[in-house]
Amino acid sequence: MNLLTLIKQYFPSKNEDLTIDVFDEKNIYDVYQRVVGVLTQHIEIETTVLQALSYCFYEILDNVLIHSGKELGTVITHYDAVNHVLSFLVADDGIGVRESLSENEKYAEISESEALRICVKDAITDGKGMGFGLYSTSLLARDAGLKFDVRSGNHTLTLQSGDEAISDSEFWQGTIIYLQIQTNKEINPAEVVANRTNVAAQYNETFLNDNELEELW
Repeated sequence: MNLLTLIKQYFPSKNEDLTIDVFDEKNIYDVYQRVVGVLTQHIEIETTVLQALSYCFYEILDNVLIHSGKELGTVITHYDAVNHVLSFLVADDGIGVRESLSENEKYAEISESEALRICVKDAITDGKGMGFGLYSTSLLARDAGLKFDVRSGNHTLTLQSGDEAISDSEFWQGTIIYLQIQTNKEINPAEVVANRTNVAAQYNETFLNDNELEELW
């Protein structure tokens, strides 16, 4: 995996402020806790954003291990405290979105561009999961996002400012998920997960101590 290419394309002029982690089945939870835990220390980030993000972030990491056919993934994170913008990228060099979805006979003949278009919809899966991780991330992008890209093969799906577009892009073997979100915007985290799980409680229990919980109320 060419990290320099990813950094140049997605994080220009931010090299010194990047956090880069490689994760696998053994350390995925440690990477998740470290990244979200660091963000939790920034008191200017809206707690509601972190509550929703923590769920989506883990789901995207886990997708690599479940669907890519690879044992490793890479996550790059950048937080711009001045402009209140968090950017993160999760990449693998696995089989890609189209080939993964085609493992479900329902999508056996799907094109690459169509696979990208539907992968962020609810309950779209290759049969190894519920098809909710990218969907919930698309809802986070809807409520707090500045840009959400899903890139695989020769195409990229971009969700931005309420618009959706599929474009040709430089070939990437595997999948890249890139998300930019506004961190000073209060949102409803329950809506990001379509009220299917209590992400606020899950985040609070994992990342906030009792004193911090009392301050929320």
